[in-house]
Amino acid sequence: MTQVSPLVSIIVPVYNAEKYLRYCVDSILRQSYEHLEIILVDDGATDSSPMILDEYQRRDNRVRVIHQTNGGIAKAQNAGLDAAHGDYIAFADNDDILDRRNIELLLHALISTGADMSKARWRQFGVSQIEEVAMEAREGAAEPEHVSVFTNPLNAYQTVFCKSLRLIGDKLGHNTEARYFNEANWCRLYKRELWDGLRFPEGHYAQDIRMAGPLYARMGKVADIDCVLYYWLQEPDSVTHSKRTAAFWHDNVLSAAENFQFTLEQGITPCRNYFG
Repeated sequence: MTQVSPLVSIIVPVYNAEKYLRYCVDSILRQSYEHLEIILVDDGATDSSPMILDEYQRRDNRVRVIHQTNGGIAKAQNAGLDAAHGDYIAFADNDDILDRRNIELLLHALISTGADMSKARWRQFGVSQIEEVAMEAREGAAEPEHVSVFTNPLNAYQTVFCKSLRLIGDKLGHNTEARYFNEANWCRLYKRELWDGLRFPEGHYAQDIRMAGPLYARMGKVADIDCVLYYWLQEPDSVTHSKRTAAFWHDNVLSAAENFQFTLEQGITPCRNYFG
């Protein structure tokens, strides 16, 4: 690692996450890279989550808790961005688990390559696996075999959009797995300045889809680490897996349409949007 120890702000929006919240926050507190500002944003939770967050704030001076009225994940993420003091920004969902070396390896890859953002691989897991995954995350990842650096991430986001393309591209030597993005903001580390003047649209689902184009268009270079550093809980009651309301579908379609138009304006064919 570099001798410089920049501050990294990790933003976690929290809403009614009492069952899995401790797994997430504990995995952040155990990070091998310790110069952290951990911003836990209580988005008007009605369970015991606010009390759990306050407990963590009393225990560790790196933790800062923000309590606000419920406004959705975009409002919570924006509150975290507005409060962040770090040179670098990371996000995590309140029921996911970070590998112990997540920030260490992402930061080293970003600084050593001069990238605007670094990212790594993630793995899905079910509720029944949570103890096993938490233990694996505590052990920490091995040194990555390869760090890939590529330019024009908006083009990569639009052209590598499904598993078959990733597999075929890798077989043909195009390193497409490294160039694969989803819309999620977790398992990434961003230079702080990427977020200057940029905030998530509030009051909508699919806020990450709306943000993808403008955010990736600001980046000149991205570093990808070839190892799993984030564990994504597949929980049936989460927004991703449970929301199927008219508003949910409306916002997803509208977000995709905005993404489509933005990509065209950047001179890039929106293949991901055509596929969707």
